[in-house]
Amino acid sequence: MVIISKTIIQAFTQKHPDVENALDKWYSDTKSADWKNFSEIKKTFNAADSIGNDRYVFDIKENQYRLIA
Repeated sequence: MVIISKTIIQAFTQKHPDVENALDKWYSDTKSADWKNFSEIKKTFNAADSIGNDRYVFDIKENQYRLIA
């Protein structure tokens, strides 16, 4: 997965500091991943859901937040 910018994530964590560690972990795990298909994403993020058009929903901080990428 290619992450174009971390700016939006950083802005969100300024407003919601309780999620900063969870988003940092999501970012580092995603940045270093080389997924080929959805089943590989599920190995890293078991609770991820595919919503079509190569978009996925990630549960962040035990489903207190959701991130669509």
